[in-house]
Amino acid sequence: MTAVKKYPVLAALVLGALFMVLPFAVVLMNAVKSPDEYSSDGPLSLPDGLHLDGITTFWERVDFGEKLWNSVLISGSVALLAVVLSVFSAYAIGIGRIKGRPWVLAFFVLANMLPQEALVYPVYYLSKEAGLYDTRLSVIIVFTVIQSAFGTYLLASVLSGFPREVIEAARIDGATKWQVLWRVVVPVSRPTIGVLMVLFFIWTWNEFLLPLVMLVSDDVQTVSVALGVLQGQRDMDATMTNAAALLGVLPALAFFLVFQRTLTRGIAVGAVK
Repeated sequence: MTAVKKYPVLAALVLGALFMVLPFAVVLMNAVKSPDEYSSDGPLSLPDGLHLDGITTFWERVDFGEKLWNSVLISGSVALLAVVLSVFSAYAIGIGRIKGRPWVLAFFVLANMLPQEALVYPVYYLSKEAGLYDTRLSVIIVFTVIQSAFGTYLLASVLSGFPREVIEAARIDGATKWQVLWRVVVPVSRPTIGVLMVLFFIWTWNEFLLPLVMLVSDDVQTVSVALGVLQGQRDMDATMTNAAALLGVLPALAFFLVFQRTLTRGIAVGAVK
Protein backbone atom coordinates (compact mmCIF):
# COMPACT_ATOMS: atom_id res chain seq x y z
CA MET A 1 0.00 0.00 0.00
CA THR A 2 2.87 2.32 0.82
CA ALA A 3 4.48 1.67 -2.58
CA VAL A 4 1.20 2.48 -4.33
CA LYS A 5 1.02 5.84 -2.55
CA LYS A 6 4.49 6.69 -3.80
CA TYR A 7 3.53 6.46 -7.48
CA PRO A 8 1.52 9.72 -7.62
CA VAL A 9 4.38 11.55 -5.93
CA LEU A 10 6.87 10.03 -8.37
CA ALA A 11 4.64 10.92 -11.32
CA ALA A 12 4.33 14.51 -10.08
CA LEU A 13 8.12 14.78 -9.71
CA VAL A 14 8.70 13.39 -13.21
CA LEU A 15 6.13 15.81 -14.64
CA GLY A 16 7.73 18.72 -12.84
CA ALA A 17 11.18 17.68 -14.11
CA LEU A 18 9.84 17.56 -17.68
CA PHE A 19 8.42 21.07 -17.35
CA MET A 20 11.83 22.32 -16.18
CA VAL A 21 13.88 20.45 -18.78
CA LEU A 22 11.60 21.14 -21.76
CA PRO A 23 12.47 24.88 -22.15
CA PHE A 24 16.18 24.07 -21.98
CA ALA A 25 15.74 21.34 -24.62
CA VAL A 26 13.89 23.75 -26.94
CA VAL A 27 16.65 26.35 -26.55
CA LEU A 28 19.30 23.72 -27.24
CA MET A 29 17.50 22.53 -30.41
CA ASN A 30 17.08 26.05 -31.77
CA ALA A 31 20.66 27.02 -30.95
CA VAL A 32 22.02 24.39 -33.34
CA LYS A 33 19.61 25.17 -36.19
CA SER A 34 20.26 27.36 -39.18
CA PRO A 35 18.09 30.52 -39.55
CA ASP A 36 16.44 29.10 -42.68
CA GLU A 37 15.60 25.85 -40.92
CA TYR A 38 14.12 27.76 -37.99
CA SER A 39 11.99 29.90 -40.31
CA SER A 40 10.68 26.98 -42.35
CA ASP A 41 10.17 24.28 -39.68
CA GLY A 42 9.46 26.36 -36.58
CA PRO A 43 10.96 26.29 -33.07
CA LEU A 44 9.63 22.85 -32.04
CA SER A 45 11.07 20.82 -34.90
CA LEU A 46 14.18 18.68 -34.50
CA PRO A 47 17.31 20.06 -36.21
CA ASP A 48 18.39 18.37 -39.44
CA GLY A 49 22.04 18.78 -38.52
CA LEU A 50 24.46 20.53 -36.20
CA HIS A 51 24.72 24.19 -37.21
CA LEU A 52 27.03 26.13 -34.88
CA ASP A 53 26.98 29.42 -36.80
CA GLY A 54 24.69 31.08 -34.25
CA ILE A 55 26.93 30.06 -31.34
CA THR A 56 30.17 31.11 -33.01
CA THR A 57 28.71 34.40 -34.26
CA PHE A 58 27.41 35.29 -30.80
CA TRP A 59 30.70 34.27 -29.16
CA GLU A 60 32.71 36.52 -31.48
CA ARG A 61 30.27 39.43 -31.42
CA VAL A 62 30.28 39.88 -27.63
CA ASP A 63 33.74 38.39 -26.97
CA PHE A 64 32.04 35.80 -24.79
CA GLY A 65 35.30 34.44 -23.38
CA GLU A 66 36.04 37.81 -21.77
CA LYS A 67 32.47 38.16 -20.44
CA LEU A 68 32.64 34.63 -19.07
CA TRP A 69 35.87 35.39 -17.22
CA ASN A 70 34.37 38.58 -15.76
CA SER A 71 31.32 36.70 -14.49
CA VAL A 72 33.39 33.88 -13.02
CA LEU A 73 35.77 36.34 -11.34
CA ILE A 74 32.99 38.49 -9.88
CA SER A 75 30.72 35.61 -8.82
CA GLY A 76 33.58 33.55 -7.36
CA SER A 77 35.03 36.50 -5.46
CA VAL A 78 31.62 37.46 -4.06
CA ALA A 79 30.87 33.86 -3.03
CA LEU A 80 34.18 33.55 -1.18
CA LEU A 81 34.26 37.01 0.42
CA ALA A 82 30.56 36.99 1.38
CA VAL A 83 30.94 33.60 3.09
CA VAL A 84 33.98 34.79 5.06
CA LEU A 85 32.21 37.99 6.10
CA SER A 86 29.07 36.04 7.02
CA VAL A 87 31.09 33.65 9.17
CA PHE A 88 32.75 36.49 11.08
CA SER A 89 29.50 38.37 11.62
CA ALA A 90 27.47 35.28 12.52
CA TYR A 91 30.15 34.12 14.96
CA ALA A 92 29.90 37.43 16.81
CA ILE A 93 26.10 37.43 16.78
CA GLY A 94 25.29 33.74 17.21
CA ILE A 95 28.03 32.62 19.62
CA GLY A 96 29.42 35.87 20.94
CA ARG A 97 25.87 36.94 21.81
CA ILE A 98 26.44 40.66 21.31
CA LYS A 99 24.07 43.12 22.96
CA GLY A 100 20.91 43.86 21.04
CA ARG A 101 21.16 40.60 19.10
CA PRO A 102 17.45 40.51 18.08
CA TRP A 103 17.68 44.05 16.71
CA VAL A 104 20.83 43.26 14.79
CA LEU A 105 19.19 40.19 13.21
CA ALA A 106 16.12 42.29 12.40
CA PHE A 107 18.41 44.76 10.63
CA PHE A 108 19.84 41.98 8.45
CA VAL A 109 16.33 40.75 7.64
CA LEU A 110 15.34 44.26 6.54
CA ALA A 111 18.53 44.50 4.46
CA ASN A 112 17.48 41.36 2.59
CA MET A 113 14.03 42.82 1.91
CA LEU A 114 15.40 46.06 0.46
CA PRO A 115 14.87 46.14 -3.35
CA GLN A 116 17.96 46.66 -5.47
CA GLU A 117 16.28 49.52 -7.31
CA ALA A 118 16.62 51.54 -4.10
CA LEU A 119 20.38 50.92 -4.09
CA VAL A 120 21.12 52.00 -7.65
CA TYR A 121 21.68 55.72 -7.08
CA PRO A 122 23.49 55.49 -3.70
CA VAL A 123 25.82 52.78 -5.03
CA TYR A 124 26.40 54.73 -8.24
CA TYR A 125 27.18 57.94 -6.34
CA LEU A 126 29.50 56.27 -3.80
CA SER A 127 31.39 54.37 -6.49
CA LYS A 128 31.90 57.60 -8.43
CA GLU A 129 33.20 59.37 -5.33
CA ALA A 130 35.54 56.47 -4.51
CA GLY A 131 36.85 56.23 -8.07
CA LEU A 132 35.61 52.64 -8.44
CA TYR A 133 32.88 53.21 -11.01
CA ASP A 134 33.04 50.94 -14.06
CA THR A 135 35.35 48.45 -12.33
CA ARG A 136 34.80 44.85 -11.36
CA LEU A 137 35.90 45.67 -7.82
CA SER A 138 32.91 47.96 -7.29
CA VAL A 139 30.45 45.18 -8.16
CA ILE A 140 32.35 42.68 -6.00
CA ILE A 141 32.17 45.00 -2.98
CA VAL A 142 28.47 45.76 -3.43
CA PHE A 143 27.36 42.15 -3.86
CA THR A 144 29.64 40.93 -1.08
CA VAL A 145 27.78 43.21 1.32
CA ILE A 146 24.35 42.30 -0.12
CA GLN A 147 24.90 38.54 -0.04
CA SER A 148 26.58 38.58 3.38
CA ALA A 149 23.43 40.14 4.87
CA PHE A 150 21.52 36.95 4.07
CA GLY A 151 24.47 34.76 5.01
CA THR A 152 24.87 36.47 8.38
CA TYR A 153 21.19 36.03 9.21
CA LEU A 154 21.19 32.35 8.25
CA LEU A 155 24.48 31.45 9.94
CA ALA A 156 23.65 33.43 13.07
CA SER A 157 20.43 31.45 13.39
CA VAL A 158 22.37 28.18 13.00
CA LEU A 159 25.19 29.15 15.38
CA SER A 160 22.79 30.35 18.07
CA GLY A 161 21.98 26.67 18.68
CA PHE A 162 25.62 25.57 18.62
CA PRO A 163 26.44 23.34 21.65
CA ARG A 164 27.99 25.59 24.27
CA GLU A 165 29.65 22.58 25.90
CA VAL A 166 31.84 22.04 22.83
CA ILE A 167 32.99 25.66 22.87
CA GLU A 168 33.65 25.60 26.63
CA ALA A 169 35.64 22.38 26.27
CA ALA A 170 37.78 23.97 23.55
CA ARG A 171 38.42 27.03 25.72
CA ILE A 172 39.37 24.86 28.70
CA ASP A 173 41.92 23.18 26.44
CA GLY A 174 43.44 26.61 25.81
CA ALA A 175 41.89 27.46 22.44
CA THR A 176 41.59 31.17 21.64
CA LYS A 177 38.48 32.70 20.07
CA TRP A 178 40.17 32.52 16.67
CA GLN A 179 40.98 28.83 17.14
CA VAL A 180 37.43 28.11 18.34
CA LEU A 181 36.10 29.71 15.18
CA TRP A 182 38.32 27.97 12.63
CA ARG A 183 38.89 24.61 14.34
CA VAL A 184 35.50 24.02 15.96
CA VAL A 185 32.73 26.21 14.56
CA VAL A 186 33.67 26.29 10.86
CA PRO A 187 34.22 22.49 10.46
CA VAL A 188 30.88 21.73 12.12
CA SER A 189 29.10 24.40 10.03
CA ARG A 190 30.77 23.38 6.76
CA PRO A 191 27.57 22.01 5.12
CA THR A 192 25.72 25.29 5.70
CA ILE A 193 28.72 27.29 4.54
CA GLY A 194 28.91 25.17 1.37
CA VAL A 195 25.25 25.85 0.61
CA LEU A 196 25.78 29.58 1.05
CA MET A 197 28.79 29.58 -1.27
CA VAL A 198 26.84 27.81 -4.03
CA LEU A 199 23.84 30.11 -3.64
CA PHE A 200 25.99 33.25 -3.56
CA PHE A 201 27.75 32.24 -6.77
CA ILE A 202 24.52 31.50 -8.67
CA TRP A 203 22.71 34.58 -7.33
CA THR A 204 25.58 36.87 -8.29
CA TRP A 205 25.91 35.22 -11.70
CA ASN A 206 22.25 35.98 -12.47
CA GLU A 207 22.35 39.62 -11.31
CA PHE A 208 21.56 42.13 -14.03
CA LEU A 209 20.43 45.55 -12.78
CA LEU A 210 23.41 46.68 -10.69
CA PRO A 211 26.04 45.28 -13.10
CA LEU A 212 24.20 47.03 -15.95
CA VAL A 213 24.47 50.35 -14.10
CA MET A 214 27.97 49.86 -12.68
CA LEU A 215 29.74 48.24 -15.66
CA VAL A 216 29.48 50.36 -18.79
CA SER A 217 32.74 49.45 -20.50
CA ASP A 218 32.64 46.44 -22.78
CA ASP A 219 35.76 44.81 -21.28
CA VAL A 220 34.33 44.58 -17.73
CA GLN A 221 30.75 43.52 -18.49
CA THR A 222 29.34 40.22 -17.25
CA VAL A 223 27.51 37.54 -19.21
CA SER A 224 24.07 38.69 -18.05
CA VAL A 225 24.78 42.30 -19.08
CA ALA A 226 26.15 41.23 -22.46
CA LEU A 227 23.04 39.13 -23.08
CA GLY A 228 20.72 41.98 -22.10
CA VAL A 229 22.54 44.55 -24.24
CA LEU A 230 22.65 42.25 -27.26
CA GLN A 231 18.96 41.39 -26.94
CA GLY A 232 18.17 45.04 -27.68
CA GLN A 233 19.90 44.88 -31.06
CA ARG A 234 17.63 44.18 -34.01
CA ASP A 235 20.22 42.33 -36.08
CA MET A 236 19.95 39.17 -33.97
CA ASP A 237 18.10 36.23 -35.49
CA ALA A 238 16.23 33.59 -33.50
CA THR A 239 19.02 31.02 -33.61
CA MET A 240 21.57 33.49 -32.27
CA THR A 241 19.14 34.48 -29.51
CA ASN A 242 18.83 30.84 -28.47
CA ALA A 243 22.60 30.40 -28.71
CA ALA A 244 23.05 33.39 -26.40
CA ALA A 245 20.58 31.95 -23.89
CA LEU A 246 22.30 28.56 -24.04
CA LEU A 247 25.78 29.96 -23.46
CA GLY A 248 24.46 32.16 -20.68
CA VAL A 249 22.92 29.33 -18.68
CA LEU A 250 25.48 26.55 -19.27
CA PRO A 251 28.23 27.85 -16.90
CA ALA A 252 25.81 28.31 -14.00
CA LEU A 253 24.28 24.89 -14.71
CA ALA A 254 27.72 23.28 -14.79
CA PHE A 255 28.63 24.95 -11.49
CA PHE A 256 25.40 23.70 -9.92
CA LEU A 257 25.98 20.13 -11.12
CA VAL A 258 29.56 20.11 -9.84
CA PHE A 259 28.49 21.29 -6.38
CA GLN A 260 25.15 19.47 -6.30
CA ARG A 261 26.29 17.13 -3.55
CA THR A 262 27.43 20.06 -1.43
CA LEU A 263 24.04 21.71 -1.82
CA THR A 264 21.97 18.60 -1.09
CA ARG A 265 24.19 17.61 1.85
CA GLY A 266 23.86 21.04 3.41
CA ILE A 267 20.09 21.11 2.96
CA ALA A 268 19.79 17.60 4.43
CA VAL A 269 21.89 18.55 7.45
CA GLY A 270 19.79 21.68 7.96
CA ALA A 271 16.58 19.65 7.77
CA VAL A 272 17.88 17.18 10.36
CA LYS A 273 18.85 20.00 12.71
